[in-house]
Amino acid sequence: MGLAFDNLQRAVLEAGPGRLEAVRAGGGSNAGADGEEVPTPSLLYPAPGPCCSSLSPRTPSAWARPFRCLLPGSDARAARQEAPRRSLWEQAGDAGGRGTPGLGQPRSPDGASNRAGIQPPDEHIPFLIHWTWALKGDCTFGPHRVLIRHRGSSVGSGPPSGRHEQLFRSTSAAEAIQRHRRNLAEWFSRLPREERQFGPTFALDTIHVDPVIRESTPDELLRPPSELALEHQLPPARLPTLALSQLFDPDACGHRVQTVVLYGTVGTGKSTLVRKMVLDWCYGRLPAFELLIPFSCEDLSSLGPTPASLCQLVAQRYTPLKEILPLMATTGSRLLFVLHGLEHLNLDFRLAGTGLCSDPEKPEAPAAIIVNLLRKYMLPEASILVTTRPSAIGRIPSKYVGRYGEICGFSDTNLQKLYFQLRLNQPDCGHSAGGVGVSATPAQRDNLVEMLSRNLEGHHQIAAACFLPSYCWLVCATLHFLHAPTPVGQTLTSIYTSFLRLNFNGEMLDSTDPSKLSLMAYAARTMGKLAYEGVSSRKTYFSEEDVHGCLEAGIRTEEEFQLLHVFRRDALRFFLAPCVEPGHLGTFVFTVPAMQEYLAALYIVLGLRKTTLQRVGKEVAELVGRVGEDVSLVLGIVAKLLPLRALPLLFNLLKVVPRVFGRVVGKSREAVAQAMVLEMFREEDYYNDDVLDQMGASILGREGPRCHPEEPPEDEVFELFPMFMGGLLSAHNRAMLAQLGCPIKNLDALENAQAIKKKLGKLGRRVLPPSELLDHLFFHYEFQNQRFSAEVLSSLRQLNLAGVRMTPLKCTVVAAVLGTGKHALEEVNLASCQLDPAGMRTLMPVFLRARKLGLQLNSLGPEACRDLRDLLLHDQCQITTLRLSNNPLTATGVALLVEGLAGNTSLTHLSLLHTGLGDEGLELLAAQLDRNQQLQELNVAYNGAGDTAALALAKAAWEHPSLELLQ
Repeated sequence: MGLAFDNLQRAVLEAGPGRLEAVRAGGGSNAGADGEEVPTPSLLYPAPGPCCSSLSPRTPSAWARPFRCLLPGSDARAARQEAPRRSLWEQAGDAGGRGTPGLGQPRSPDGASNRAGIQPPDEHIPFLIHWTWALKGDCTFGPHRVLIRHRGSSVGSGPPSGRHEQLFRSTSAAEAIQRHRRNLAEWFSRLPREERQFGPTFALDTIHVDPVIRESTPDELLRPPSELALEHQLPPARLPTLALSQLFDPDACGHRVQTVVLYGTVGTGKSTLVRKMVLDWCYGRLPAFELLIPFSCEDLSSLGPTPASLCQLVAQRYTPLKEILPLMATTGSRLLFVLHGLEHLNLDFRLAGTGLCSDPEKPEAPAAIIVNLLRKYMLPEASILVTTRPSAIGRIPSKYVGRYGEICGFSDTNLQKLYFQLRLNQPDCGHSAGGVGVSATPAQRDNLVEMLSRNLEGHHQIAAACFLPSYCWLVCATLHFLHAPTPVGQTLTSIYTSFLRLNFNGEMLDSTDPSKLSLMAYAARTMGKLAYEGVSSRKTYFSEEDVHGCLEAGIRTEEEFQLLHVFRRDALRFFLAPCVEPGHLGTFVFTVPAMQEYLAALYIVLGLRKTTLQRVGKEVAELVGRVGEDVSLVLGIVAKLLPLRALPLLFNLLKVVPRVFGRVVGKSREAVAQAMVLEMFREEDYYNDDVLDQMGASILGREGPRCHPEEPPEDEVFELFPMFMGGLLSAHNRAMLAQLGCPIKNLDALENAQAIKKKLGKLGRRVLPPSELLDHLFFHYEFQNQRFSAEVLSSLRQLNLAGVRMTPLKCTVVAAVLGTGKHALEEVNLASCQLDPAGMRTLMPVFLRARKLGLQLNSLGPEACRDLRDLLLHDQCQITTLRLSNNPLTATGVALLVEGLAGNTSLTHLSLLHTGLGDEGLELLAAQLDRNQQLQELNVAYNGAGDTAALALAKAAWEHPSLELLQ
């Protein structure tokens, strides 16, 4: 027996701590509950020697005896106070971990010191203890003296050891940690571009609201997928909510939690939560962890199978930690790894697929390192936080997870309100790029927040949409776009495309699928089909059958069903929400109405609606161009896609050279143009509010009665659909779509633009109502192609926007589209548009092209007269008629206006009806009237003129060389 033990010890020493399979003598292996091959627990005891008697594995004295043999004749605490022994002791503790028998300070189950011995582990807790001893009774530490304790889960772990409180106390180590904190804080404080483009940057702390995190259970995760397909209800109320600081608290049984998995669908705020948690640690708000190391699983997956050790991965990404890597294993539970986006990694927990590795310096594939960290085989005492999408939860066996938490977003309306208050009440939000424009006043910001809060309180659909924090961002971005000065080049389409890039950039539907299909491309194909069918049939409410019909259309293989399963679990709730409107309960709507129109436009622009003949026609046209007269090859390919009855027709087409196929393909371009123009000029959509006001009403709610009470509420208007189609063809949005895996080729965009131009040229000559005309201009603004707009709008001679509320955005739209044209506008009518001086300054390029300018009924005061003076004095001014009636110009404003009259050579008709001039203003006008020699008509009625002022003005008009009519 002694010889057997001696040979076994020698084999253990030769194998080393990382080769567990070599010492599995007589232990065999068992299949784990999750498919992993788990070694059978076994205890290896030393042979009897000079300082060791035979040991019994069941008695406390036997557990304590190896400890006494290691330090014969001395007290354990005194020995640890010796510097050389302490260093070696800690090195051994690196592998053994906290509470390991025979290493470190003995601890009882309640965490107190236990000199007499260490209690044996519970028989029901899986463990593996591996001791190696020097031969021939040598009791000093050797290079192979290690102890490895492997637990299948974090349950049962003891509390943090007191010795960890003394870590990183040396000057160099403390400085390294501080540099690491500063670097992380600077990196994670950088907000995404999608956030920065809507105003100046500000700290994440000022706008962050923690989402609701509810503790979940394995039973909750094992529900059939069908129950999760279209479910939007919150988790059961019995599950408690968790704060970030409570994630690693002991569980309900008092056991220590080492591994936490947070899961949530796309848009619930996982990335923001991780960023905020890292910043909290950097600023000292997570004192439970002395060292935090975040890893992006997407970054790790890009390394592929290239071997690299954990120390190398840490050192490459976090240079300041190089000098403290040897101490990383001693941090115990005060070391926190954050693994964000686990769905990007394909983990294999089978021993046959991923071997055991406990050495942080041993090169392995990144996925293998993550597996061993989660197994608690490498750095067994470290804490780990994992974030993932729901479909990837099963990649980690549940026995390795101490706590599951579902990120439920802003399921509490009060959280939504808090986010909007923080985001919309930023004091410097609202400035446009370059500082041009006027910031929103505090009263205006408060009004937006108040209107939005009232809409949320009314259980409007917007509250269901803002269940996802990402849609709260979209709401705020849209409100900035509608009510604040707009940065140059920003469009509504770019906001929605940026929104999708923020949530789907780089996201694959399933990393384990060899097709590597983009998640956004799959959504465009499935959700886009549903959205377009709704637009074409004029409906926004969808039954569960409608949704299933679009999702499952064309699915035939097991792989396709698996992709559908992943999409339903991870992203379906991002696009669809349960309808909360009375009379439509039990149906589903797109999360926000504009998202339906955006996805429908994307579905059309990407060409996903092409018929089989059109798709085959394009392929054949390209193929014929390559193979020339090899008709048999073409027919062989096409025969697989077309029924036999179509082959004779196809053969006849092939004889007529590929240009016929170009015509077939051209039908898709005609379809894009036809769909766009029909939506823009749909008869039943006339005389509705312009689309920008509709957008604001959908977010803030309508104040007062409906604008059109006679209009049935079921009559849905889809005027944003053509706007989005034009916007998606712009170069900027095509570049972002390419990043999302939805590329639109330059040639396709050019051909579509030409087809649209031809259609608009035919139908765009009709006189449109003001609101429809603004929508037409808004389409051109979304398209962002000045040459295209100049050619299509070359026939526009009258700009009649009377009665349209001209917000800063609408002024920007009109100026951007018409300000660069060269042909003159016969008339620009902006009566009753609530125009302000800032809007007038924005529209100045359009005013310079106008012959007749109507600004009546706009409440313009003396400040506006300053801009009118500059307009009249401009060398390109060609205004002949200026109507300013019913504006409170007063005498102060007229004093500025007459300065412009004196230097102007084009104005012939001026209306100052009911402008509050009074005697002072009329007398000033009479004194300066002779300085203008071209004026032919002047209207100053209803200004409260006295006899003296009226006679003075009449005398000046009588003496004027060109004035023919004075009213």
